[in-house]
Amino acid sequence: MELSAALLQASVTLALAALCIFLFSHYRKAYLGWWALAWTLYLFRLAAIVSFLDGGERIWLFWHQVITGWTALALLWAALVFSQQQRWRWWYLAFLIFPPLWSYIAIYELKQFLWAAGPAVLFLALATFWTGWVFLGYRRRIASGGAALLAGAFLVWSVHHLDYPFLRARGAWNPWGYYIDILLELAVGAGIVLLVLDDLRRGIGALSALSGDLQRSGREAQVLEALLNRPLALPGVRGTALYSAADDLALIGGAGVAADWAPGPSPEIAGAIRQAIASGRPRTVSRSAGTDPIGHAYSAVLPIYRGTDVTGALVLVSDARDPFTALDDRFLVALGRQVGAALEHADLTRRLELRTAELERLSARMLEQHESERRRLSRELHDETAQVFSAVKMELGVLRDTLPPPLLDRLDHTLGLVDTGLKSIRRVVNDLRPSLLDDLGLLPAMRSLTLEFAERSGLDVSLTAPPAMPPLSEEAELALFRALQEALNNVARHAGASRIEVQLTAGELEIGLAVCDDGRGFPPSVTLEELEIRGHMGLAGMRERLAALGGTLMIEPGCNGGVCLRVQLPVRAGAGT
Repeated sequence: MELSAALLQASVTLALAALCIFLFSHYRKAYLGWWALAWTLYLFRLAAIVSFLDGGERIWLFWHQVITGWTALALLWAALVFSQQQRWRWWYLAFLIFPPLWSYIAIYELKQFLWAAGPAVLFLALATFWTGWVFLGYRRRIASGGAALLAGAFLVWSVHHLDYPFLRARGAWNPWGYYIDILLELAVGAGIVLLVLDDLRRGIGALSALSGDLQRSGREAQVLEALLNRPLALPGVRGTALYSAADDLALIGGAGVAADWAPGPSPEIAGAIRQAIASGRPRTVSRSAGTDPIGHAYSAVLPIYRGTDVTGALVLVSDARDPFTALDDRFLVALGRQVGAALEHADLTRRLELRTAELERLSARMLEQHESERRRLSRELHDETAQVFSAVKMELGVLRDTLPPPLLDRLDHTLGLVDTGLKSIRRVVNDLRPSLLDDLGLLPAMRSLTLEFAERSGLDVSLTAPPAMPPLSEEAELALFRALQEALNNVARHAGASRIEVQLTAGELEIGLAVCDDGRGFPPSVTLEELEIRGHMGLAGMRERLAALGGTLMIEPGCNGGVCLRVQLPVRAGAGT
């Protein structure tokens, strides 16, 4: 019966070893490899038991005791590597020497069974208890169901080891001792699976927390702030810092405990950053590797890609294991590429905003120069050309009194042409720079413009306006006037309309201008940008002039057909000083 129970436990152990080997081959994590080794050793332990039960030779009892001790140490080491990223030290060999040394003494030298079995059992129980304590400590730091199950299983197993000299070695627990071991093995296997699932869940959580809204468009400072602050929500993470691969690992920014870091990283972190940059793979630094001057147990380094090049590194410091907790490094490499793409996108957005601002300043400067040139031409036409025409008319009037009657008709015709030229010059002067806008203000100038346009075009034009307007700057008044002027001219040239309604509104926050006609209109799908591309440069100039003041320009179908052009201008942006 004992042999059958041992073979059953061997089958369970073989399945557990195969599971850990599969997990290690898939994820390549050191602690999974140590678990695979531990359960493989445990399988050899059971083989030694079966051989001893079959032949009764002491050599198999010796190897049973040795491999049992090594299995306990392998399980303890796997727990330390998992929870604390423990590094190997040469003096750890002393623990490995104890099982074969004491097993030889106990089996071949000592005659008293309790003295022979007691130290080995106590060593085994302490190693197993330590393993459970490691997982219990990890459970206190991180809410992990797998760690809780492993802690409970190993702590119970450590107590179960103590009954060996008194019960199992004397046959009192056969075969129930094997069945208890099988149950504990199954609990440990379930705990390992839960740990893997916990790591996968936390890995996905880390990726989600780190990526977050990084792919949304935004300013570089906003993306950097999100990149540095989001990981602080991960379990145990206390600080984040971003370093540039250039300029001798210059600090770009930090959050949490890393907000006040010195510009240069500590030697341990700097070494990990350089390794991550050189290899393009994540790196983890634990306190066990040396004194950590930043006072945290673990630091993880994620390389940041821009294209195919590593241009920086994101550092996370944590009090609980690997801050990334992702089993597959390929996820982290993909995350590094995503972060790099987000930062590059933010940098492109920043440069685009700078270029847009430069273009807006250039456009505003061109509009200013254009308006200055219009003012100069208006002044020259009014002060020089119009005056010359007036002088010519006066001279012709004086000459009229001296001419014989046959020439008077021709002179009158010439005077009529001079009057027509003067009217044309006055109209051009008014279009270039309306004197009413400078002398009386916006409302009189707009009323004069609509009346003159109605008289010249023959269209029915109505203007609805408030009795008074809030104080506006010269640029704002000119922008509104030019918008009305361009809108009326567009209707006359393109709309084929018979009626135009102009409405000027003044609220507390914004000024509105609407010019609606009953003409043929545009197709519903046509946008303002398409009209500008088709050559309606007056609309482009109008939009740029308004945009410089924070205003907007829209076109939409009119209520009675045709087109309705709407202008919105913030009162604060247009307020005079």
